[in-house]
Amino acid sequence: MHSPKTVLVLCTGNSCRSQMGEAILNHDLAGLVRGISAGTRPQAKVAEGALEALRLAGLPTSGLYPKDVNAVMDEDIDLVVSVCDNARESCPIFPRPVKRIHVGFHDPHGEPLESFIAVRDDLRARLIPAVREALGI
Repeated sequence: MHSPKTVLVLCTGNSCRSQMGEAILNHDLAGLVRGISAGTRPQAKVAEGALEALRLAGLPTSGLYPKDVNAVMDEDIDLVVSVCDNARESCPIFPRPVKRIHVGFHDPHGEPLESFIAVRDDLRARLIPAVREALGI
């Protein structure tokens, strides 16, 4: 049995898209992937809309909190997925070579719950296949 591949979902604020991406990866690809998330300029807390959108889909939200990308630098990361243009452009240099892909998503921050739900569904529809393809799983 192989250990799960670690996928870092990178965003700017680590409060919406990357948090939802982490939860979705850990649920939909459980056993294959260990999703973590971080931000280049993390916010103080996860957006309530992101948490509610995850809860409505039956996805766990415990343990989700914004982290600075420097906090995960020592992780054995197999793939970095930037989910916003700013994070793609300011993606830090990791201590060892890491495969990177970019899959951009709308930022629902400050918008109604429906926007968070739409982004959650878009993450599920496009992030999961992109990660599967990038890692060959």
